[in-house]
Parts: sequence; structure tokens; C-alpha cells
Amino acid sequence: MTLATLTQVLQPALTGGYAVPGLVCLGWEDMRAFVAAAEAERAPIILQAGPGCRAHTPLPILGRMFRHLAEGASVPVVAHLDHGTSLDECRAALDAGFTSLMFDGSRLPLQENIDLTAAVAELAHAAGASCEGEIGFVGYAGGAASAGTDPAEAARFASETRVDAMAVSVGNLHLQTETRAGLDLARLHAIESVTTVPLVIHGGSGVPPTQRAKLAATSRIAKFNIGTELRQTFGAALRDTLASHPDAFDRIELLKATEAPMTAAVRHILRNLGASGRA
Repeated sequence: MTLATLTQVLQPALTGGYAVPGLVCLGWEDMRAFVAAAEAERAPIILQAGPGCRAHTPLPILGRMFRHLAEGASVPVVAHLDHGTSLDECRAALDAGFTSLMFDGSRLPLQENIDLTAAVAELAHAAGASCEGEIGFVGYAGGAASAGTDPAEAARFASETRVDAMAVSVGNLHLQTETRAGLDLARLHAIESVTTVPLVIHGGSGVPPTQRAKLAATSRIAKFNIGTELRQTFGAALRDTLASHPDAFDRIELLKATEAPMTAAVRHILRNLGASGRA
């Protein structure tokens, strides 16, 4: 069994000059493809259950799925709750077997975000799990605008919450279907100068791969969340299958055809972030 915590995969990444992808899961085919890619690349990975995933599949079932895959893997696999919304939900994730909690208080006033994130971190640490928090607000493509992370607030947040990883807003956006110009490096460097915690980039699909690779190797960013580009890979593979097999109707057959393209896409991401051969 190679079930791991966030700390167990991010601290080696921080010192080793690479990053670990937080892979957004929506179903069994995704999860299985992601672990297959990690095995092929001998790399650690983070399986993430976000709000959309949890709305589709109950949290206890997701915990069992993640743990089942980890038990059969020979590389570190983190079972991560992404964008947890309350202390009760985070407690339920621990009860379901998750090894990492991300509490999202980024829309709250600073002190309230600090207090609630610190409570989640204390809960996680008492259970032998890890905690990620967010300071600043990472917006959404075509939706809510971002609020860039203030370096002084980031330093206070990291110190007072005792999080194991800190998500920051430095020009990144959730749900980007195309790559943008890149991250705000001046803001990132200012945050790095006053903190020591591993940093996390949500909305990693919108960051150019060349910049992802460079920052993974040279910055304190140890985790890039990747979701949208993998959903695009899934959609393209499913459409190709339906177009080439117009009479196909079996759900398992159709969804299974997406696994090889998803595995290939994640192998490319792992190599890009320098994570291959690290497990």
C-alpha cells in the first residue's frame, strides 16, 4: 500500500526541484488512468475529489476508490479533498479515508480564513493527514475575478494556520481551456521571499507548459492542479470513439476507450513537471 499524505510527496518535490500534479478526478476511468500513468512514469501523484466530483459520487465511495487504487500501486498516491467547504466536510473526508484536506476559505475575510483553515489543519494533523489552504482568491475563466495574493497576508496565513501547502493567486485561473500569457512572477517571488511552505497553483491547465516546467524546477511551487486539459482529453477521446463506432452503446466500452489517451496525457504532464522517476 502506497497511500501517502500531501507532505510526503511535496517536501521531496520542493527539495528535489520538481512538482507533483494534483489531478482532478471525475470518475473511475479518470482515476485508473491517472494511477496507470504514475506507475508507468514511476512518479508520485495526487488524486483530487473536488466539489463537482463529490456532487456526482458520495464522499465515502470516493475515499474507497482512491484507497483501493493506492493499495494496488507501487508509487505514492495521495487521496486529496479539493476545495473543502466546512470543518464538517473535512472531518467526513478523514472518516472516508482521505489523507489530505484542502480547505477553501479564500472568499472569507482574512481572519476568518485563518481561523477556519487553522482548525482544519489541526484536525488533519491529529489524524496523520495533511492540509492545504488558499490565500488570495483564484478566480474562474468567464466567472468570478481573481484577487491576487498579498505577500504579507500570505506570510501571516502560513505562520498562523500551519498548513502543509498554500495555494496562491498569481495570475492563475480555474477552468481555462487555453493557455494564457503565464503567471505573475513578481508577485510569486514576493510570496516566496516571506514564506517557506510549498506553494500550489490551482488552474494549472492555463499555465504554459514551458513555464510549468521551469517553475517546477526553480520555484517553491511543488503542486500544480490539472483538470481542464484532462477533461478536454477525455471529451476528445469520447467523441472520437463515438464517431468511429456509431453503433456502439455500451457504457463500459465507451468509457474504457478514454483511458489510454488520458494515461498518455498524464504521463506527459508528469515528465513536464520533472516528477518522472521520483518514486
